Amino acid sequence: IIFFCFFYVSIIFNPNEAADNMRKYGGFIPGIRPGRNTADYMNNILTKITVVGGIYLSILCLIPDIMISGIKLNHLPLLGNWMDRVAPRFLIEGLNVQFYFGGTSLLIVVGVAMDTINQIEAQLIMRHYEGFTPRSGRIRGRRSTF
Repeated sequence: IIFFCFFYVSIIFNPNEAADNMRKYGGFIPGIRPGRNTADYMNNILTKITVVGGIYLSILCLIPDIMISGIKLNHLPLLGNWMDRVAPRFLIEGLNVQFYFGGTSLLIVVGVAMDTINQIEAQLIMRHYEGFTPRSGRIRGRRSTF
């Protein structure tokens, strides 16, 4: 998952091109020289964000497996005794719940649902509607006023 986070970011975002576009249009990052220094700075920040995001997605994908069967580390020589004393029992043995979706499936379902909502709201805003529910104001387009 972490590898594919880096792969996706490398395909979608090119820091050299973004730095060049910033320089062309007069933009800059305060304290960073335009050009290669800006690209290196953006690449550094992007790497940090991608690492944190990849770890978050990895943990999110593991939650259903941990809920179903737990972390089976109690059979390891040194770590097992420590885990039995420190970790809660549900973390070691699992909750034995029947959960039919894996973590990756949940990520895909949530991602598709969010993208679908954004596309529908964009179409509604383009046709001058407030959003899904104009009276309650709960789900409104991003460009509408509060």
